Amino acid sequence: MAGSVNKVILVGNLGNEPEVRNLPNGGKVVNLSIATSERWRDRNTGEQREKTEWHRVVI
Repeated sequence: MAGSVNKVILVGNLGNEPEVRNLPNGGKVVNLSIATSERWRDRNTGEQREKTEWHRVVI
């Protein structure tokens, strides 16, 4: 699929400081982790629930 573009928007909390690496060709790569959380109320118990997922991002 030449010419296709995927776009992702993550809104969350940064897990730690981004790690910047310098490449031999002069470019840079940044690694970071972002936590996103989802909250809901359990239908059976009425209890507040939360699920957190970690996303490893390379830019």
